Amino acid sequence: MELEANKAEFIRLLKSTQREGVDYVIEDLEEAGFFQAPASSTQHLNTEGGLVQHSLNTCKAALMLREQMIKMDNSLQKDLKEDSCIIASLLHDVCKTNIYKRTIKKRKNEIGIWEDCEGYKCTYADFPMGHGEKSVVMLLLSGLELTDAEMLAIRWHMGPWDVAMTSFEATKNLDAARKKYPLCILIQCADGLAAGIMERSVEELENL
Repeated sequence: MELEANKAEFIRLLKSTQREGVDYVIEDLEEAGFFQAPASSTQHLNTEGGLVQHSLNTCKAALMLREQMIKMDNSLQKDLKEDSCIIASLLHDVCKTNIYKRTIKKRKNEIGIWEDCEGYKCTYADFPMGHGEKSVVMLLLSGLELTDAEMLAIRWHMGPWDVAMTSFEATKNLDAARKKYPLCILIQCADGLAAGIMERSVEELENL
């Protein structure tokens, strides 16, 4: 994985929005270890730099979906602004920056024998704010100017798979956000395409 190239591309895209507070966000992400963090502990891109790679993949998928949706309905340009797509897709998972810690795990080798290997464990002890909502809070604390659509797209990017969906009120909030702001649906779809298709590994397919 091209760590420095991915970092440079991430920063270039984020700065292209010319949004107030972007530089502060980049500084805070750098200090918190975002650019070295994995995207997961056991699933997609569970390796150093995986989180920024996943963020870039989500952004590429979001911009592609935006382009195609506008081709079908030009009026969607006002709801799917390019800078909003970039902001929401690149920053939807900043909540994961500090939840993965390096550890030693057990796995079977090619001949079926268990052996030690480096991996990650997941902990929510540092800032147990949730998932999408944590990303929004972190970005606001960094001083980033966000629109309502962007905040809700980031908050609800997990859609019905969010832990909070055990709540009737949360279900209603998600439904209202998706109906009012098409960006919410677009970011959720882009995230799913990135994690479920763009980032699936040979090992995952072999373990089905």
